[in-house]
Amino acid sequence: MLQMRPGCECCDRDLPPDSKDARICSFECTFCADCVDTKLKGVCPNCGGDLMLRPTRAASKLAKNPASTTRIYKPEACATHQAKPAREVLS
Repeated sequence: MLQMRPGCECCDRDLPPDSKDARICSFECTFCADCVDTKLKGVCPNCGGDLMLRPTRAASKLAKNPASTTRIYKPEACATHQAKPAREVLS
């Protein structure tokens, strides 16, 4: 089950469980859409993986399966991040 982390690791912006602005990698590093687009260029600064739209959790499921309240804030990783080159598309 996804942790649904509560904030962006770069700018600490709130990202509630129903946020359409949350992006995650396969390790669930969590960032806001603005940081992903402007600073990270779609690439996780921690693992180098793709950052994708985080699924939302239905409000009716949050009582039994609450979102995480643990914030991870690592602005230094975002400040020194170098986006990886675009992948070559094979046809």
